[in-house]
Amino acid sequence: MDSLSYWTDTSNNGTSYSEDPLPETVDCAIVGGGMTGISASYHLAGDGLKVALLERENMGWGASSRNGGMAIPGIKYKVSSLFKQHGVDATQRMFNASFDSVQLLKNLIAEKGIDCDLEETGSFAAAYRPSHYESLKNWQRTLADDFGHVTRLVPPEQTKEELGTDRYYGGLVDESSIGVHPRKFVLGMVRCADEAGAGLHEKAGVEEIQRTNSGFVVKTARGTTQAKEVLIATNGYTGDLTPKLRRRVFPLGSYIIVTEPMDESLADQIIPNRRMIWDTKNVLFYFRILPDNRMMFGGRVRFTRTNSQDSGRLLRKGMVELFPELADIKVEYSWGGFLGMSFDRMAHTGKMDGMHYSLGYSGRGFSMAAYLGKKLAEIIAGKGDATPFSDLDFPTMFLYRKRPWFMPMVGTYYRLKDKVS
Repeated sequence: MDSLSYWTDTSNNGTSYSEDPLPETVDCAIVGGGMTGISASYHLAGDGLKVALLERENMGWGASSRNGGMAIPGIKYKVSSLFKQHGVDATQRMFNASFDSVQLLKNLIAEKGIDCDLEETGSFAAAYRPSHYESLKNWQRTLADDFGHVTRLVPPEQTKEELGTDRYYGGLVDESSIGVHPRKFVLGMVRCADEAGAGLHEKAGVEEIQRTNSGFVVKTARGTTQAKEVLIATNGYTGDLTPKLRRRVFPLGSYIIVTEPMDESLADQIIPNRRMIWDTKNVLFYFRILPDNRMMFGGRVRFTRTNSQDSGRLLRKGMVELFPELADIKVEYSWGGFLGMSFDRMAHTGKMDGMHYSLGYSGRGFSMAAYLGKKLAEIIAGKGDATPFSDLDFPTMFLYRKRPWFMPMVGTYYRLKDKVS
């Protein structure tokens, strides 16, 4: 197995942005060159603002270009609790944002001519237990009645119409979901931001941010710039630079394998409609057939740090348990990265210490990051005053400062929960 990402191996290297000097002053400095920061820089530059996008590695280096490329609407939170805490109107705005985020990706791909292997085949939520299917039935009614979002139930006896395995008990089809090659999409958006006039700076890790009467002094590995506004867009890589935010988001490893190409007939047998698949376990699997008939298979195999070889073996074991016919198919790629989890599994935007932030996408960030980057750009440009996720209570965990000490216990709890509920 090669630890190189399949997405990296099947896309170009992109343009290097590690040479241009930092400008002395900018309207906005963005910390983090993932999808949030790239989207914000593109939209801010389009509004005529001077922007410096500051990335420690290369643009899109983190989860933005390492994820499964599955844009699926929804929020990982109980709707009844959201209704109780925030009211019907605010909850509807949150869910509508998730639907709008997928549409934003479609619009950007079409309008900007981004070649990223777009697949509009929808998604299938596979019920891990019979009780999970009953929950999906309730979820379908909620989506239709409260949000006007149409989905389709697949009864347990018809599961084979969507998946060539008997390990699941029906599920829910959402035709609005899409799949893309994430790194090609990220590089396409980087190109758009560059053409719009955004200042893109790689190998420019931010080392210190000082607040002044007129804004901020942002010190990086490649120099210093003064900014009127700062946007923190670090998500799963939030660190010591912003300790208050670090306490509210923790990194969770997500790992992916990709097989060698298989016969098209076998691919059609495994996922007949080529949908994006995710199951209803807490420690879930997600997978899809790629355009070149490879299986991409991902999941949360460990709640502690691991390497791509160990995670690859665990994922291959899970894949073959679901699809024994893949036992002789070689795994060619195995890699991982960190997504940013909030303690309530909600995205969060707002201001802290005078700086804007958007993070905590909790595994549903591929399209939401682009959407909230756009919304934060509108706020900074004076064209908006809030997002649907602005200024929500942003919880943390007792004694959590740097090391997420609670992760092994969390992993054990959710694995046990998957076995009994």
